[in-house]
Amino acid sequence: MAGISEAITQIKKAESDAETLVEQSAIDAQAMIDDANAQSNELIAAARNEANEEAKSTVFNAEEKAKEEAKSISSKAENDIDVIKSSARKNIDEAASIIVKNIL
Repeated sequence: MAGISEAITQIKKAESDAETLVEQSAIDAQAMIDDANAQSNELIAAARNEANEEAKSTVFNAEEKAKEEAKSISSKAENDIDVIKSSARKNIDEAASIIVKNIL
């Protein structure tokens, strides 16, 4: 009889140990899931920040390039204006001479 009682005690202990192991495994699994979620959230946030910084840098570079192009266009336009004014000044004397000849 003692053997059966001892066997039952061992079976109950094994069942209890198994339940404890299952509970601990569930706790450990949830901790792993929570940790993985936290890490993925951190990675997502870091990727977003990196993308935002890259976008800001791209916009800044585009603005700087546009400013340089605008300066170049403005400089060329000013040069073209000077050439046109110079050409017009040359024609003023000739036009004045023609007017004077026609009036007299």
